[in-house]
Amino acid sequence: MMDITFHTFYYFLDIGGTFAFAISGATAAKQRGLDLFGICAVAFTVACGGGIIRDLSIGAIPPAGLSTWYYLATSLLAAMMTIGLYPLVRKLNRPVIFFDAIGLSMFAVTGAQKSLSFGHNAEVAVLLGIITAVGGGIIRDMLLTRIPVILEKEVYASAALIGALIVVLGDHFNWLTRDWISIIAMLVCFTLRMLALRNHWNLPTFRDYPKSPSS
Repeated sequence: MMDITFHTFYYFLDIGGTFAFAISGATAAKQRGLDLFGICAVAFTVACGGGIIRDLSIGAIPPAGLSTWYYLATSLLAAMMTIGLYPLVRKLNRPVIFFDAIGLSMFAVTGAQKSLSFGHNAEVAVLLGIITAVGGGIIRDMLLTRIPVILEKEVYASAALIGALIVVLGDHFNWLTRDWISIIAMLVCFTLRMLALRNHWNLPTFRDYPKSPSS
């Protein structure tokens, strides 16, 4: 019964992350003036890009994002909703970043969980949790010719790292059930990302300053 419950919970997390990232991609694409096909294409690649990279890495071939119909259906539904309800979506404060934070937290958890379920060690699970979370955003930014958020100073990949790490540590030490560990990890990742945006928390940057004439 517990395995069935967790499988159902994992399924809804995965679909929720797909939907959130698809909205993020569709919103960004619409803001760049792409046509209907472009918006749907960006929504799908953002929603499934990180998961496809993860599945290829752990040997889950063909990747679920390509072989399972409901990922494409979820992405297209999110794109259509974004187009149809765009005036409402636009009223949200920085909607792309908000929905991206939801997808980031969900995919960090599901990426780490799937890696563990395929028998990989903690290091692989953490790294693929991060890749699952940030891969779609990188693809989105590259397609729209923007500097990927992960390469900037914002707290982004580090939030996914903490979320994936909570999943791995919780599984190793058996603190709580997998369901509760996943919920906690997702909430921590999302909260950290949103607090970092609100309070302007940034990772340190290192710049080369020109030497003064007297040096």
